[in-house]
Amino acid sequence: MNFEVKKQILDKIEQYDRIFLFRHVRNDGDCVGATKGMKSIITATWPQKEVYIIDTSLAAYLEFMGPEDEEVADELYADALGIVLDTASEARISNKKYTLCKELIKIDHHIPLETYGDIVWVEEERSSCCEMVVDFYRTFADKLVLNQEGATHLYTGMVTDSGRFKYEGVTGETMRCAGTLLDVGVDTDLLFARLYLEAFEYLKFKAHLYQKMQITENGVAYIIVDKEMQEQFNLTLEQASACVGTLDSIRGCIAWMIFVENGDEQDSFRVRLRSRFMHVNPIAEKYRGGGHACACGATVYGRAEIAALLADTDALVKEYKETNEGWL
Repeated sequence: MNFEVKKQILDKIEQYDRIFLFRHVRNDGDCVGATKGMKSIITATWPQKEVYIIDTSLAAYLEFMGPEDEEVADELYADALGIVLDTASEARISNKKYTLCKELIKIDHHIPLETYGDIVWVEEERSSCCEMVVDFYRTFADKLVLNQEGATHLYTGMVTDSGRFKYEGVTGETMRCAGTLLDVGVDTDLLFARLYLEAFEYLKFKAHLYQKMQITENGVAYIIVDKEMQEQFNLTLEQASACVGTLDSIRGCIAWMIFVENGDEQDSFRVRLRSRFMHVNPIAEKYRGGGHACACGATVYGRAEIAALLADTDALVKEYKETNEGWL
């Protein structure tokens, strides 16, 4: 699938001596794994090439993946290739110097919000952008080199973005790509310990969430993590947002979300919205967000918009339950 566009990307990588890799704001395992995995493939294949990932610091749970590159002079971008991974819109690209690159490639698996880049490869049905990078490697395995470090970065992104291979979008091809990485060599025991072991205090926060969670009339589970709760449990915004997964196993709730107060003057809340069977991305797009059909994010301002988003989601759940069977 998309062989021609992948060949164009390979030709551009071969052509340029300097390459910059970009990802989205509020980095996660997939965008970090995709950029670091792609960098590893390029540098292992062409050691003479300069490849940079210049970005904000990693989310705390991803710090084990290693440091970012140091800033370089702006003029170095002028004759370089830029590759943006796992980012649907230009507004979400974290390093704004991508505009300085001579040419730009977009590789992404989100529902397209806009078109940008000189070469665009988007497959929204993929479970992760890392899966696409592995597919790129598999397509040209006779030319490219993938080592254990790169395989580990890519496996990290595949595991985290697919919910350990349980979310919608996981296919046989997903597992074949994962198998390729395991064959190269990934220490899954160490990786899963780094990703999923939790501090005792954080577990107490999750217990608190279970006490505070609420459910709408038709079955939308939700929790509001305000600044007081964040301070009580000494949480970063990323830690608070990650707890959306604690609400994913409630019988009768086919949509769930978490509202994380940002603590700014606009009274904004970061929203993480998830669903099972039912597509919720139109609601996220209505509230300044987007993402995948069943896993997306948004931003709301004030309690009134929280109530409005909940009402919209509750109505969608009601309609889905009335017109479908087997939703548990």
